[in-house]
Amino acid sequence: MVSPLQIQLVQTTWRRLLPIQNEAARLFYDRLFELDPGVKALFPFADMREQGRKLTAMITTAVNGLSRLDSIVPAVRDLGRRHAGYGVVDAHYESVAAALIWTLEQGLGESFTLQVREAWIEVYTLLAGVMKKAAPLEVI
Repeated sequence: MVSPLQIQLVQTTWRRLLPIQNEAARLFYDRLFELDPGVKALFPFADMREQGRKLTAMITTAVNGLSRLDSIVPAVRDLGRRHAGYGVVDAHYESVAAALIWTLEQGLGESFTLQVREAWIEVYTLLAGVMKKAAPLEVI
């Protein structure tokens, strides 16, 4: 379970990253496609700048809602169902986790301490778990 301290660390470090959110999104997708080239096929017609804006907006909403987790769980479940409809499978969540942690490390530098890393991993694992559990509910 995510602790109040971990929530605070995630929220504080995300606010520090927001001034470079466009660059962070670019770094994230570059790294994701490097780690898992097959994922690129899930974005055949996407404007990656717009996709990056959607990514950072979604992370911002999730991070801001961590203190009221029950209020964001329905939206996270819906996101999981939508992603399943796009072709996202469980293995993709591992690639996304690795790309996200790497991006945070690049963007935060020395501020990305072991404690911050563990907080982000805990939060991502929780939210990705909600998304993965919701995915089988997608009607095809």
